[in-house]
Amino acid sequence: MPKRRIIKPQQAQYLQARDALFEQINKGELSLGDAVKGMREVLGMTQTEFGEKIANISRKAVSQIENGQGDPKLSTLNSCCQAFGMEVGFIIKNQ
Repeated sequence: MPKRRIIKPQQAQYLQARDALFEQINKGELSLGDAVKGMREVLGMTQTEFGEKIANISRKAVSQIENGQGDPKLSTLNSCCQAFGMEVGFIIKNQ
């Protein structure tokens, strides 16, 4: 009989938040900036922490992406998504 994996409460909370975010992304309900902000919040990071530890960009660049400003490179956006095993692509947006 396989061992059951014990999930800690904070881990369960993280998984629930992550799955809810994935669902919104898959349904096309979030802008790119909102998706990046959601990923950062699920990880429990500030903009500075997310920029330094995940995307290798400045806090200002994270803020610009989250607010739909600036003109980030595709590689920068993919760096933001890599912690969730995702990459930037096209989806049909719900009207």
